[in-house]
Amino acid sequence: MKKLLLIVFFLGGLAAFSQTTVTGTVIDSENNDPLAGANVVETGTTNGAITDFDGNFTLETTSTSGTLTISYIGYTIEKVPFRIMNGTANLGTVKITVDSDALEEVVIVGKGIIDLAKDRQTPIAVSTISAAEIQAKAIGNVEFPEAIKSTPSVYVSNQAGGFGDSEMFLRGFDQTNTAFLLNGQPINGMEDGRIYWSNWSGMSDVANAVQVQRGLGSSKLAISSVGGTVNIVSRAAGRKEGGFARFMTGNDSYFKGTVSYDSGLKGKWAYSFMLDHWQAHRKYSDGTAGQGQNYFVGIGYVPNDTHSFNFLLTGAPQWHDQNFSDSLEDYDLYGKRYNANSGFYNGERYTVRRNYYHKPIANLNWDWNISDRTNLSSVLYASWGRGGGTGPAGSSSNIIRDSHGEIDFDTIEENNIAGAENGIGSFGQGSLVRRMSVNNHNWYGFLSNLESSVSDNFAVNIGVDTRFYKGSHWYQMNDLLGLQGYADNRGYGDARDSDYVINETFEANPWAALFSSADEGQRFNYDYSENINYIGGFGQAEYKIESFSAFVQGAVSTQSYQRDGRAEGSEIEGVNGLGKSEKVNKMGYNIKGGMGYSFLENSTLFANAGYYSRQPYLDNIFSDIRNSNYILEGDNEIDNEEILGIEVGYRFRAGAFSLDLNGYYTTWGNRFLSGGTIDADPTSSNPVEQVDRYQRFTDITQVHKGFEFEGKYRYSSVFMLRAFGSIGNWKYDGETPFQTREDETNALLEEGNVNLTGTKVGNAPQTSFGFGFKYNIFGGLSVDADYNIYTDLYGFVDAEDVVDAAQAGVVYQAERLPAYSVLDAGITYKFDFGGNDFTFRANCYNATNEMYLSQKDSFGYFYGNGRTWNASLRYDF
Repeated sequence: MKKLLLIVFFLGGLAAFSQTTVTGTVIDSENNDPLAGANVVETGTTNGAITDFDGNFTLETTSTSGTLTISYIGYTIEKVPFRIMNGTANLGTVKITVDSDALEEVVIVGKGIIDLAKDRQTPIAVSTISAAEIQAKAIGNVEFPEAIKSTPSVYVSNQAGGFGDSEMFLRGFDQTNTAFLLNGQPINGMEDGRIYWSNWSGMSDVANAVQVQRGLGSSKLAISSVGGTVNIVSRAAGRKEGGFARFMTGNDSYFKGTVSYDSGLKGKWAYSFMLDHWQAHRKYSDGTAGQGQNYFVGIGYVPNDTHSFNFLLTGAPQWHDQNFSDSLEDYDLYGKRYNANSGFYNGERYTVRRNYYHKPIANLNWDWNISDRTNLSSVLYASWGRGGGTGPAGSSSNIIRDSHGEIDFDTIEENNIAGAENGIGSFGQGSLVRRMSVNNHNWYGFLSNLESSVSDNFAVNIGVDTRFYKGSHWYQMNDLLGLQGYADNRGYGDARDSDYVINETFEANPWAALFSSADEGQRFNYDYSENINYIGGFGQAEYKIESFSAFVQGAVSTQSYQRDGRAEGSEIEGVNGLGKSEKVNKMGYNIKGGMGYSFLENSTLFANAGYYSRQPYLDNIFSDIRNSNYILEGDNEIDNEEILGIEVGYRFRAGAFSLDLNGYYTTWGNRFLSGGTIDADPTSSNPVEQVDRYQRFTDITQVHKGFEFEGKYRYSSVFMLRAFGSIGNWKYDGETPFQTREDETNALLEEGNVNLTGTKVGNAPQTSFGFGFKYNIFGGLSVDADYNIYTDLYGFVDAEDVVDAAQAGVVYQAERLPAYSVLDAGITYKFDFGGNDFTFRANCYNATNEMYLSQKDSFGYFYGNGRTWNASLRYDF
């Protein structure tokens, strides 16, 4: 009996000793709001607690000292040490910060339309960039793709071309083969798949997050995601009241001012707006001035817990002067900022090449929570693009340059006047004028997705994707350079006299383009429209249990193409460019599936595979899209491109550390490629090109395979370190038939086969590495930097050079460009003023001022930007 009492007292004593208690309050570090439902766990055990409505917690620990791991959805994981004194420890207020990689709290509307990786259990190769990082590093005098350049297999080039002229490559595929989505809706051009970042410069200011889904991605649409999918999630009507004002300045007289306000949800309604203006006399290279505005309007309506609506209107009207590629000899002679398109006219900087565009986009989202397990998301959207680009029209021999290699527009004007007849110039008289190539479009679309969780383990999606597009293109006059008119009936055959005079001019201005353009009588060279209608359906099913998940996804679509010409143009096979062409219909589809398996703790293996049969772009359907209704047929018909993608990956998540490893294999077959042979004028260092004949390849295959990694270590909110890299092997494979045809008549000049096996794919580095860090020095002061290294970069694979090499009995190999590295650095200081935040941010891009070649095309080389900078002051209220 005595022994039993001793045991009871001993166990009771242990229990009393183990009842140590830790208390505290968890709050949001940004707005000091309490976080209800945060997890508080004694590190290394399963012992934990949940914070109450006021963010308070009480946890009985099993030890008198250690650490607590505090986590909350959408926030970084915080580890807080504790030490028990007299049986208790009060940690006071514990602040945790929003996770830069979290998207849980970002998407307010369109959840069923926006295909985010987090919405599917089966993993993919993905990287996420938050609004905070975009706002810090990618606003102002940098391109929107700069926000995602420190991501595996992403390459951004041609930043020196002008504001908005950069290009992005993903796993070696260009922008026409990377799908870009805004809130789930496709924004690649329907005619050719291109995307122009000058049209989307406002995205840096309105994006809540960007998710780069490499390879197959999670999008359910039948879209051009050969290399991957870039999903831009924009802000919606804010549900919290507040706003900000920001002033920014940068190199070369850059200026930007922004104001934004959110009303917050007042009853059932919420309103948001943002407006800014920017301008600069150049970006980096000479003759790259620019100016523009960004605007955003959001209206939210939440009538009840079942339905929510959001209307969004945004646009970025802008104009910017452009810099094209050039020879290394010219760069050595005139300097790395040299721009062969530019010069002076009447004492002011003037360029022959200017881009101007305004592309408002509007969408109306409707989210309907039908039940706890089923919801319907739909979006009706539209965009109306107005604008184009300027360029020279007339005789290239009249491009006169001064001793600095710049265009002497004053002398050109004198020559125009001297050679004119009653003030009227023409090509035959050696005149040179600045024309505008107008590229207008109307685009309407509808997306809808029904998502249902059939059970706790099984979910299905079905939806529809429709797009209706009309693009119109013609030449009109911008600047007659001293002439009263320009005689030109090109493209109109017998419909006009041979000396028909163009005498109306129009501004290269995005706002003017909305309301003013040439009527058919003042258009020249070409004049036509394109109609593209697309209807598709898609579906997905996913099964998941605790450690295993699998999905299958498919889409099918039909796309029609039709050209409508308003000028006779050129005649090919008895078909000219006047009136409507036959309508062409093409079917396409994709199917993909994958599996994920979680083993051990925090480790997941996955594998995905997919096959695409993608319709060709409209520009490849017609033999000469500008001038003829003739459709390629028979042996020359362009069939669907065939894409096969396979990827495997490993994902590890353990508190402050994350690691992603991915391997991929992609084949892109039955690819169409064409290129022209250029007859250059030897009297000019940058003449107006004349394409006399062109090569067409109809069955090119590319094989892209590689390995990627991305790792992050986050030590509380003070320090974050990440490293990333990719090693690729991208080559052409097999033989392909080719034809050389005369440009005007489409007459066959030669044909045969060329072997491209082993030829490296150019334009993007096949090997790249980088690392970055962010360090919070004290309070609101932090510094960050990113360092990127690029190598195995090859130039453009030129169609003519490929044919010439094949005829000489060798396999063509593009020029290998020198490796280079770029260091970007930034500093942030946030401080309180009157209860509101002031934030100072400064960036230095290419801090070491390295001069590097970023790309080579068929006409020359592009240098990257040297050292540039910007600084901003933002007031949040």
